[in-house]
Amino acid sequence: MSRFFGTDGVRGVANIPPMDSETVLKLGRALAHVIRRQSGIRHRILIGKDTRVSGYMLETALESGIASMGVDALLVGPLPTPGVAYLTRSMRANAGIMISASHNPFEDNGIKIFGADGFKLSDQAENEIERLLAPGHLDELRASPELIGKAFRIEDAVGRYTVYLKSCVSNPSSFEGLKVVMDLANGAAYKVAPLVFSELGADVIVHAAKPDGRNINDNCGSLHPDAMCELVKKHKAFCGVAYDGDADRLIVSDENGEVIDGDFILALCVKFLKETGKLKGDSVVATSMSNFGLEKFLTNEGVKLLRSDVGDRYVLLKMLENKLNLGGEQSGHVIFLDHNTTGDGILSSLIVISAVLELGKPMSWVKSLFTRMPQVLDSFKVKSKPPFSDLPKVSKALSKIENDLLGKGRVVLRYSGTESKARVMVECEDANLCKKLADELSSVIKAEIG
Repeated sequence: MSRFFGTDGVRGVANIPPMDSETVLKLGRALAHVIRRQSGIRHRILIGKDTRVSGYMLETALESGIASMGVDALLVGPLPTPGVAYLTRSMRANAGIMISASHNPFEDNGIKIFGADGFKLSDQAENEIERLLAPGHLDELRASPELIGKAFRIEDAVGRYTVYLKSCVSNPSSFEGLKVVMDLANGAAYKVAPLVFSELGADVIVHAAKPDGRNINDNCGSLHPDAMCELVKKHKAFCGVAYDGDADRLIVSDENGEVIDGDFILALCVKFLKETGKLKGDSVVATSMSNFGLEKFLTNEGVKLLRSDVGDRYVLLKMLENKLNLGGEQSGHVIFLDHNTTGDGILSSLIVISAVLELGKPMSWVKSLFTRMPQVLDSFKVKSKPPFSDLPKVSKALSKIENDLLGKGRVVLRYSGTESKARVMVECEDANLCKKLADELSSVIKAEIG
């Protein structure tokens, strides 16, 4: 990966490089220059965003940079990340940009770029953009006055995406009168998700659906499902669904107010797709963080689990390498390649509910599919991100824990791809031991790098 792009595009604090107007304008110019090399008379880049107040500033900067290079900008306004990926393909744009920092607080923002095929930009393209961002490379590159690009606002973007999502439901009438609680994280799904479910006939109860630019992910959404769970119990709903700020992930509540995470969602979808003959390769991709209980369940189902590095980018790569159509993360990113090119929280909720209804089960049944092995995840800020293998005390502590858990559990150490954080995951049959070992390893890492 290049220095400018992380595992999920560019990310940072709003109004501070690289998430400042000047840098983002240059990013728009660099992307537009790369796009202009493609065939075609007029080139177009689609731009969407979530509900962060800084989105206005960054959208304007991108629009200006893109137009200055002779490329048109298609502005769709607040829309989920997967909606931008879908519209980039369906509107035959040369690229798509999503302005969002996903589940991060409103102070952060980020930029994700999709190619014309709706897949995230390749490493090669990202490296070329980074090369152009270096001083001197873009100074003399600009469109002549008669070729300056235009900007068009796509007024029916929400409607286009809504129609697409409804088309993915095999039995729309099954949603008629279904009571569903929705936590919209005050984010990008605040318009689309209620509209989709309402038009399918569901009785929708919304939470966190009044974005003000600063309340995105603020004690709501997929990272904070408690309010959703309480509303499910209060209204005796069939289930609850919670999205993150850009709505590319999903967390579910069953009718008892119990959380169903991405591992259980994957288990349900594997079972449903396999029984209907739609699971390609009898295999599924999950990350190193997915619970061992899921792996045991898949083995019993005759399904092979392929593990990838953490991040939906790596899940997708392994899916493409193995020609599979299902993969996901414990965090709720689930990719259905038969429908979209990236994780889609709204699509996932439609498929999950459809599967449970078709199987004739309550949502709580999903949690009976496997028994979760105790797992402790510790996440904390760090001053730097040196390789763990370069830290002797960390390596020694890790080796000891791995020897103690040999055959009885797992340890995963990694850095966040989008934040200055280290993450320690310990999984074993004894919950108290998991906590003890995770605390020990976290203490060693903090002492080594701060």
